[in-house]
Amino acid sequence: MVKDNETVIKEFNELINMTSSELKEWLKEEQSESSGWDKGDGSGETVGHESGRKIIQILEKNPDKNPDQYDEDDLQHMRKVVSYCKRHLAQEEKAKEDTDSKSYKSLKNWGHDPLKT
Repeated sequence: MVKDNETVIKEFNELINMTSSELKEWLKEEQSESSGWDKGDGSGETVGHESGRKIIQILEKNPDKNPDQYDEDDLQHMRKVVSYCKRHLAQEEKAKEDTDSKSYKSLKNWGHDPLKT
Protein backbone atom coordinates (compact mmCIF):
# COMPACT_ATOMS: atom_id res chain seq x y z
CA MET A 1 0.00 0.00 0.00
CA VAL A 2 1.35 3.39 -1.00
CA LYS A 3 1.52 6.09 1.65
CA ASP A 4 -0.40 9.27 0.96
CA ASN A 5 1.61 12.42 0.24
CA GLU A 6 0.75 14.00 3.59
CA THR A 7 2.26 11.03 5.45
CA VAL A 8 5.35 11.00 3.23
CA ILE A 9 5.95 14.72 3.83
CA LYS A 10 5.50 14.34 7.58
CA GLU A 11 7.84 11.35 7.82
CA PHE A 12 10.44 12.93 5.51
CA ASN A 13 10.55 16.05 7.68
CA GLU A 14 10.89 13.92 10.82
CA LEU A 15 13.60 11.63 9.43
CA ILE A 16 15.75 14.23 7.69
CA ASN A 17 17.50 15.69 10.70
CA MET A 18 20.39 17.35 8.87
CA THR A 19 20.17 20.86 7.46
CA SER A 20 21.00 21.45 3.82
CA SER A 21 24.32 23.04 4.86
CA GLU A 22 25.21 20.09 7.12
CA LEU A 23 24.40 17.66 4.33
CA LYS A 24 26.41 19.69 1.80
CA GLU A 25 29.44 19.63 4.09
CA TRP A 26 29.06 15.90 4.71
CA LEU A 27 28.80 15.11 0.99
CA LYS A 28 32.09 16.96 0.38
CA GLU A 29 33.90 14.58 2.73
CA GLU A 30 35.67 11.59 1.23
CA GLN A 31 34.05 9.23 3.73
CA SER A 32 30.61 10.07 2.35
CA GLU A 33 31.63 8.41 -0.90
CA SER A 34 32.81 5.18 0.71
CA SER A 35 29.48 3.53 1.42
CA GLY A 36 26.47 2.47 -0.56
CA TRP A 37 25.74 1.02 -3.95
CA ASP A 38 27.44 2.38 -7.04
CA LYS A 39 24.92 3.98 -9.41
CA GLY A 40 26.38 1.88 -12.22
CA ASP A 41 26.59 4.76 -14.65
CA GLY A 42 30.38 4.99 -14.65
CA SER A 43 30.44 8.13 -12.50
CA GLY A 44 31.59 6.30 -9.37
CA GLU A 45 28.91 8.06 -7.35
CA THR A 46 26.76 5.98 -5.00
CA VAL A 47 22.98 5.95 -5.01
CA GLY A 48 22.95 7.46 -1.51
CA HIS A 49 25.36 10.25 -2.44
CA GLU A 50 23.13 11.20 -5.35
CA SER A 51 20.12 11.03 -3.04
CA GLY A 52 21.82 13.45 -0.65
CA ARG A 53 22.22 15.97 -3.46
CA LYS A 54 18.51 15.64 -4.28
CA ILE A 55 17.59 16.08 -0.61
CA ILE A 56 19.61 19.31 -0.50
CA GLN A 57 17.63 20.60 -3.49
CA ILE A 58 14.33 19.74 -1.78
CA LEU A 59 15.37 21.39 1.50
CA GLU A 60 16.65 24.54 -0.21
CA LYS A 61 13.68 24.84 -2.54
CA ASN A 62 11.21 24.69 0.34
CA PRO A 63 12.94 25.79 3.57
CA ASP A 64 9.61 26.43 5.31
CA LYS A 65 8.46 22.86 4.55
CA ASN A 66 5.20 24.07 3.07
CA PRO A 67 3.39 20.92 1.88
CA ASP A 68 1.93 22.75 -1.13
CA GLN A 69 5.40 23.64 -2.43
CA TYR A 70 6.55 20.06 -3.17
CA ASP A 71 6.15 18.87 -6.74
CA GLU A 72 5.74 15.27 -7.92
CA ASP A 73 9.50 14.77 -8.38
CA ASP A 74 10.09 15.96 -4.80
CA LEU A 75 7.41 13.65 -3.45
CA GLN A 76 8.73 10.70 -5.41
CA HIS A 77 12.21 11.18 -3.96
CA MET A 78 10.88 11.92 -0.48
CA ARG A 79 8.99 8.62 -0.61
CA LYS A 80 12.22 6.81 -1.52
CA VAL A 81 14.12 8.55 1.30
CA VAL A 82 11.48 7.67 3.90
CA SER A 83 11.49 4.03 2.81
CA TYR A 84 15.29 3.80 2.86
CA CYS A 85 15.75 5.51 6.23
CA LYS A 86 12.97 3.59 7.99
CA ARG A 87 14.23 0.26 6.67
CA HIS A 88 17.84 0.90 7.61
CA LEU A 89 17.08 2.40 11.00
CA ALA A 90 15.07 -0.72 11.84
CA GLN A 91 17.88 -3.03 10.73
CA GLU A 92 21.04 -1.19 11.62
CA GLU A 93 21.66 -0.55 15.31
CA LYS A 94 25.35 -0.44 14.39
CA ALA A 95 24.83 2.97 12.78
CA LYS A 96 24.33 4.49 16.22
CA GLU A 97 27.26 2.65 17.78
CA ASP A 98 29.98 3.03 15.16
CA THR A 99 30.43 6.28 13.25
CA ASP A 100 32.97 4.54 11.02
CA SER A 101 30.43 1.95 9.86
CA LYS A 102 28.99 1.94 6.36
CA SER A 103 25.52 2.06 7.92
CA TYR A 104 26.26 5.35 9.68
CA LYS A 105 27.81 6.92 6.58
CA SER A 106 25.04 5.68 4.33
CA LEU A 107 22.26 7.07 6.53
CA LYS A 108 24.03 10.43 6.61
CA ASN A 109 24.16 10.40 2.81
CA TRP A 110 20.37 10.04 2.95
CA GLY A 111 20.05 13.06 5.29
CA HIS A 112 19.70 11.24 8.61
CA ASP A 113 22.40 11.56 11.26
CA PRO A 114 21.87 8.61 13.65
CA LEU A 115 23.68 10.47 16.44
CA LYS A 116 21.22 13.37 16.43
CA THR A 117 18.03 13.06 18.41
